[in-house]
Amino acid sequence: MNMPADAEPLLDVSDLTVQFEIKRQGALPWRGSDSLKAVDRVNLQLHACETLGVVGESGCGKSTLARALMGLVSTAAGHITWLGRDLLRLSPAELRRSRRDMQMIFQDPIASLNPRMTIGNSIAEPLRSLCPELSRDEIRMRVKAMMERVGLLPNLINRYPHEFSGGQCQRIGIARALILEPKLVICDEPVSALDVSIQAQIVNLLQELQREMGLALIFIAHDLSVVRHIADQVLVMYLGNVVEHGGTESVFSNPRHPYTRALLSAVPVPDPQVERTKKIQLLEGDLPSPINPPSGCVFRTRCPEATELCAEQKPSLGASNPHRAACLYHQ
Repeated sequence: MNMPADAEPLLDVSDLTVQFEIKRQGALPWRGSDSLKAVDRVNLQLHACETLGVVGESGCGKSTLARALMGLVSTAAGHITWLGRDLLRLSPAELRRSRRDMQMIFQDPIASLNPRMTIGNSIAEPLRSLCPELSRDEIRMRVKAMMERVGLLPNLINRYPHEFSGGQCQRIGIARALILEPKLVICDEPVSALDVSIQAQIVNLLQELQREMGLALIFIAHDLSVVRHIADQVLVMYLGNVVEHGGTESVFSNPRHPYTRALLSAVPVPDPQVERTKKIQLLEGDLPSPINPPSGCVFRTRCPEATELCAEQKPSLGASNPHRAACLYHQ
């Protein structure tokens, strides 16, 4: 989606850093701990009705970023400005009220539901928590209407999660996230646990609901084909850092960072002849420890183009170009 240049973003994140203290293995209690930067100075903006895709290897900080935006993990530094207010400066009561506008869909659709609660109660839980003025009948009506909206029969309202398939449970999770009619939904790998055919149904459902409700989405995924289909802009993360950020078509057609090129080379191509002849850029070596990241460019230990300068100077993502990469040689 093309936004006007002067449009105010719903979400504006600047220099967001999430840090965990890790006890040294086998160390005595007084010997302290090591710091692990799971998210390191991340910047992003998101407008109404826009979708941001977040991609990268396991352990790169995607899910931690999502939880930090929701206030589920503490942040070490930075700002999260939501509708003009810094979420990190709000009181617990104010932050709780902001939940009406920000909701989350989780990766494991079955584990995210309480097995002792009917699906009707699970979907209704946000209403009971944040809309106490609603009567029981009003809540039940809203739950049934939302069930229909996500493709579930309303007469299943009193059934339990174990009676549904994985795809149906994810529809329940979507209904629970949307029952408050939020402005932003963060989708943390919502289709990775589902069959391919079901994945397409869930992605199409999310896009349909986005158009109907005017939602902004943050869509975290390993499958870059899905991200290309759904996202307006893409954020590529490596070891807690953003290494490339830009419009989806720009990033996919002209990837600038060597890490992004390696990720895209592994995406299957539906043309058998092209698939047989394409060159896959394998990443050598293991992912470095986030407790002791490489100096300079965090990707240099696995980059085929790395030089001595890459060990001495950390590249910045910059802000002047709509498609930018944190690389000394590919800006």
